[in-house]
Parts: sequence; C-alpha cells; structure tokens
Amino acid sequence: MIFGRVIGNVVCTHKDEKLVGTKLLLVQPVDLKGAPLGNALVAVDSVGSGEGELVLLVQGSSARQTRSTEANPVDCTIFAVVDSVEKEGKTLFTKREDFIKS
Repeated sequence: MIFGRVIGNVVCTHKDEKLVGTKLLLVQPVDLKGAPLGNALVAVDSVGSGEGELVLLVQGSSARQTRSTEANPVDCTIFAVVDSVEKEGKTLFTKREDFIKS
C-alpha cells in the first residue's frame, strides 16, 4: 500500500472497453509528512476520491482486487481515502485539519 495525494484528472476519450465508466486520477506518491516520492501515477479511482485528498493506492495484481477493477487491465488503484494517520500515539495527519489548511 502506498500513500498518495490526488493531483489531477486523466481524461481518455478512447480506452479499453473494460475501463469505460472508470475515473482515472493522477496521484503523487507521498511520505508520511506529505513530501513527494518519485513520479506521479495514473490510478483507477474505486472509491470516489477527489483532487487534493490523501489516498491509499495498491499496484500490480492487488490493483485488480476491487469490485470495479476485477479482471480489468489495471496496474494502480485508489482503494481508500485517508481520514487520519497515527504513529506511536501521535497524529500525523487528519483529513479535517488538511481540509482547513486548503
């Protein structure tokens, strides 16, 4: 599982028929402090996330394990929107505080 920040949309007018109706998002992998890690990824959104949200991603065969991606040509899927992250009893992220900062 990978933390990522949704940074944009990907629009494809022509795509494999198994992906028709799917929402594709551009996601920047991030560390626990929100700093970018590596290159942005294109991910199928299986949970209705939106731009600016912190999400969890899976890649490879795990990306094809959601109801909306099962047996589809997918390598990266957003499967959760993060509400909060705690480490060693300390809150590192809360969606509410992140929303207020935006």
